[in-house]
Amino acid sequence: MNGNVSYSHRSAGVISVEAVEAPEEITSDWIDEQLAETYQRWGLRPGLLAELAGIKARRWWPEEVTFDQAAAMAGRKAIDASGVDPAEIGMMISTSVCRHHLEPSVACAVHSHLGLPSSCTNFDLANACLGFVNAIHLASTAIDAGFVKYALIVDGEGSRHTQLATIARLQGEGALVTDVFDEFASLTLGSGAAAMVLGNLEQHPDAHRVVGGITRAGTEHHTLCVGDLEKMTTDTKRLLEAGLDLADEAWADAKAMFDWAEGMDHYIIHQVSSVHTRLICERLSIDPARVPLTYPRLGNVGPAAIPITLAGAAPDIAAGERVLCMGIGSGLNTSLTEIVW
Repeated sequence: MNGNVSYSHRSAGVISVEAVEAPEEITSDWIDEQLAETYQRWGLRPGLLAELAGIKARRWWPEEVTFDQAAAMAGRKAIDASGVDPAEIGMMISTSVCRHHLEPSVACAVHSHLGLPSSCTNFDLANACLGFVNAIHLASTAIDAGFVKYALIVDGEGSRHTQLATIARLQGEGALVTDVFDEFASLTLGSGAAAMVLGNLEQHPDAHRVVGGITRAGTEHHTLCVGDLEKMTTDTKRLLEAGLDLADEAWADAKAMFDWAEGMDHYIIHQVSSVHTRLICERLSIDPARVPLTYPRLGNVGPAAIPITLAGAAPDIAAGERVLCMGIGSGLNTSLTEIVW
């Protein structure tokens, strides 16, 4: 092995995973209409979002809905689905990229919204689009160690402000053709929320067992995607190539501990675009039929994308089937975590 960290879990299982879709649909055709003059000025044709990225729409929250409120909606839904008494939740992790301020943590607001007990350790875990997968590992480790009985992971993302700011900037007369491509990824983002409750398998034998996984870093690529709520710039080509290489290296090293290459029943891949999905399936010899897709109608919902996709696929996952959650975050970092349903 070269550069990987592998991990395994003994006692942790997923009791529930739930998603909440933002209510407002924003089509790629609408975005093309807003940028029609810019496209015409630089000889660009509309349709790149739908045709190249495969993203036909994304969602927005109403303007008054905050990121922490969105995360709390999903958290409440996951708690209700789990049947767990909120008073017994000992850890709550917020993995949202989106935040209105640097402090306090988003977790503080979500903890308050959900009325969780003062004994519930709560904090943010930020690692770009990889945060939720990292949190599954961390929460499972805490359950294995007997530190907590139950853990709640939440995530709430919103792209309204960033996309409106991006559109306004690209509509300006000073916008260059390079700006369109540098900020193209901003227009692929989506809004949504997701949450997961994990617990001990002894108390919940029907929970979905968290087996373990691997993580690998390629932080020499940390400048390829840099953003905040106002602006995100991405070297899309280099980021895609570096991400595929990192995933390939992790996949090869994983063979020493896991048999994922022999074929999982379901692959829950971070939802970026049609190009990313096709190329990662080709690189790792994954059957595309086993990869459920949410990006065409929801866009890239950041760290919420994997749990949103998993929640949507859950009704079609049979007991005993193996699920591989495959996350990657700008920076670059990647992590793959197996769950047995």
